[in-house]
Amino acid sequence: VEIRFLLPVSHICCSSRKMYGLLLEGIHAFITSKFSEDVWDAILARAKTDTRNFRTREVYSDGLIPLIVDAACEELRMSNDDIMFENGVFFITFLSNFGYDSILRVLGRDLRDFLNGLDNLHEYLRFTYVKMRPPSFFCVNESKTGITLQYRSKRRGFHHYVRGQITEIARLFYQTSMRIEIVSKTAEACGVVNCIFRLHFNNIRFAIVSDRLFESSPLCTVPSEVFFEVFPFNIVFNRGMRILNIGRGLFNTLPNLVNTLINENFLLIRPMIEFSWDAVIIHTNNVFELISMENKLQDGQASKERHKKASNASDNGLRLKGQMKYMPAWDAIVFLGTPVLRDVESMYSVGLYINDLSMHDSSRDLILAGEQQSAELKLALEQEQEKSAKLTESMKRLDEEKKKTDELLYQMIPKTVADRLRRGDSAVSTCETFDEVTILFSDICGFTNICGAITPLDVVNMLNNMYSVFDKLTEQNCVYKVETVGDAYMIVSGAPVKTEHHAPLMSEMAQDMIKAIANCKDPSGINPHLMMRIGLHTGMVVAGVVGVKMPRYCLFGDTVNTANKMESSGQRIHISATTKTKLDSYEAYVISDGSEVVLP
Repeated sequence: VEIRFLLPVSHICCSSRKMYGLLLEGIHAFITSKFSEDVWDAILARAKTDTRNFRTREVYSDGLIPLIVDAACEELRMSNDDIMFENGVFFITFLSNFGYDSILRVLGRDLRDFLNGLDNLHEYLRFTYVKMRPPSFFCVNESKTGITLQYRSKRRGFHHYVRGQITEIARLFYQTSMRIEIVSKTAEACGVVNCIFRLHFNNIRFAIVSDRLFESSPLCTVPSEVFFEVFPFNIVFNRGMRILNIGRGLFNTLPNLVNTLINENFLLIRPMIEFSWDAVIIHTNNVFELISMENKLQDGQASKERHKKASNASDNGLRLKGQMKYMPAWDAIVFLGTPVLRDVESMYSVGLYINDLSMHDSSRDLILAGEQQSAELKLALEQEQEKSAKLTESMKRLDEEKKKTDELLYQMIPKTVADRLRRGDSAVSTCETFDEVTILFSDICGFTNICGAITPLDVVNMLNNMYSVFDKLTEQNCVYKVETVGDAYMIVSGAPVKTEHHAPLMSEMAQDMIKAIANCKDPSGINPHLMMRIGLHTGMVVAGVVGVKMPRYCLFGDTVNTANKMESSGQRIHISATTKTKLDSYEAYVISDGSEVVLP
């Protein structure tokens, strides 16, 4: 016996080019829980997408998942198959965040029943994901050692994702160890991926059910009048697909169906098979869904065109969902259906009334209860959308604040060092020896006298104006400001980013500082403008982050002390012999010998 079922948790998709955000948010949760948010950000950067979070009920491009998975393969150095499999395993646990684990637990008493009852899960999810287009699965072979499944989908690359989901469902809900083998995988001409799985597990229930098939008990006969009264939307048709009888409820809205062909009056939405006697008789274990149509299709039109039209059909047609049952005594099939109605308005639009619905099921109660809850659901939806919009705005502001924080951090600590600290490296591990750097120290001539002649606020304004100009010059000359203490300004070239041109870069910086200070007015009036001393020295240093409360990037070594002494003993730009040696090799600077200075 061939059994067909749908597995909606593997592809909650709304069309051939769109999919719901639940799958994308599942990947987000998988990456962040197993790795980190930083890894997720890096993957999105590789994928070149700006969307960090996804709304579960919104639709997104169908190409986002392959794009993100390919980026994850590069970032994590894992294969596509492994990522998709592990993501499929994680997705089952992820569904519990939305309460779907409760429906998964009650779909079947055992694993065999679960696999045959997944159509019910599809119906449950359709209330939330109304445009969902799940893939199809066929149970083509069943034995005591497992089940052979045929998986068909228009989306490529999801077979390992499905394999992970089925494996986790067996383990989590049925405590069953399962090994899934991919027997074959082919691509059909219509773009559908056809994959055969063999599920290896102890299928003990198969033997029990097989034994019960031989047991029989006498059943009471039911008059056809009673049978048709219980199912007011039944359709009886023969091998030629000609309608022999319809129920009272269906007659009230479509009175001219008898003696016409059922496949000319209805489109078959589910399952995705040809609407013919042979195809229907094989799939009687499936849930069937039909929709009435006003414009009849030509007899020669292909079944896939019929399904395409059914997928795009308007809501004006009457939708019927139910079971196909073969009646040997009649040599006919009876479709035991019920109308699929969203609310009272949709019921009225297809010409139905409450009294047309069966009294023996919950159809009437569902319509009336649904109408009462409609207003509450709409209000709840609006509130959720408002909360979602606020959350999106908060995430946007958070990203902006994060950028500001990064900019502030990079002003205190070099970016390369800060990134290492973020990855969890200790502060000591950031310390590094630089064989050759050039350090600059500067201060204002007569700073003490200037401070004594002006107010403290004027001193602050003077230093702020001067340092703002110097900070811009550091960016232009590719040097790094280490610190400022009072009027002293310390810069390094060759650290934290190593460069062999550290001496000329620092020389250009020193000359730019001399030019800039000439435009800074002396607020005390002692001199027309501020004057400063600059000292340069080249040598080896050790650099790294020190401190816990206020971590700073600091330089250590005799080179720092020598550069400081060069500034305190110099006039204009005073350089050491090692710096002069480096600059001489460029033959671009005029250097004059100064008087001999003995450094303390």
